[in-house]
Amino acid sequence: MPDPNFPELEEKTIDFHTEDIDFQISDEAGLKNWIQDTIEKEGGQLSFLNYIFCSDPYLHKINVEYLQHDTYTDIITFPYREDKIESDIFISIDRVRENAGKYEVLFEEELYRVIIHGVLHLLGFGDKTEEEKLKMRAKENEYIQLLKK
Repeated sequence: MPDPNFPELEEKTIDFHTEDIDFQISDEAGLKNWIQDTIEKEGGQLSFLNYIFCSDPYLHKINVEYLQHDTYTDIITFPYREDKIESDIFISIDRVRENAGKYEVLFEEELYRVIIHGVLHLLGFGDKTEEEKLKMRAKENEYIQLLKK
């Protein structure tokens, strides 16, 4: 447990978990570095970030129960603080697979887009207006290109 008297000793963690599906992320260490680099480049401060990969029905239930949205979605982000990145991010692998086919991209590219999309939300980027969506997509593309290098 971090000592509140020594916040600089607080452990920064990014973890990947699964619920109700069998899924393994590839290159976990590389993804963690990429996510942390993104947070730092955008001026954010990481405390902890949990990614929970799940099925459509699992995420739909969360969407209905906590957000009162009776729709399927690819990602739900639960931020716990505003001054630091402390969050659980739920991602539907079913939805990511479907969207990869719909947008004619590789599954991994769509997964990385959704992963970084959640981080960008936590960093203050929105996607409600057309202007915000364009800015969000540009940032997603920028960071996906950095991951490919």
